[in-house]
Amino acid sequence: MLDTTCDTEMRHGCRSRSIYPSTAILEVAVHKGFRALDTVSHVLTAVVTIDRSEVHVIDPAAVPNPNWLRPGIPSAGQQAFGDDLLQRHRFVAIPSAVSKHSWHLVFIASKAAGFYSLAFQESFALDTRFHPPPTARCRRE
Repeated sequence: MLDTTCDTEMRHGCRSRSIYPSTAILEVAVHKGFRALDTVSHVLTAVVTIDRSEVHVIDPAAVPNPNWLRPGIPSAGQQAFGDDLLQRHRFVAIPSAVSKHSWHLVFIASKAAGFYSLAFQESFALDTRFHPPPTARCRRE
């Protein structure tokens, strides 16, 4: 399993690790805006889990509130649910709220140490078309 990410806070109170780079970028844009992606340094990181049996995959039907899998501000109950999962499992795979076809691999690095390896890291560079300058207004004289 390869996990590529921009480093961003996830809705369950820990760092988000999106399995797909495009989803990671979109998640950061949703939470921080394209301006932040353009003006603040971000890193894409890929890791490999050593033992896939350590990954707890969330069945969307088992999530107590289906709205937790939709875009929105996280509730206290949603964060407690995520915190509990992370206490019980080294890795948790959960669907992205941004795209139902993408998943996040969530883990606490210190708890998962030794159960994943770093594949690579690289600086992220946003395509500048996503954060264009304001349109200049033409003056009529």
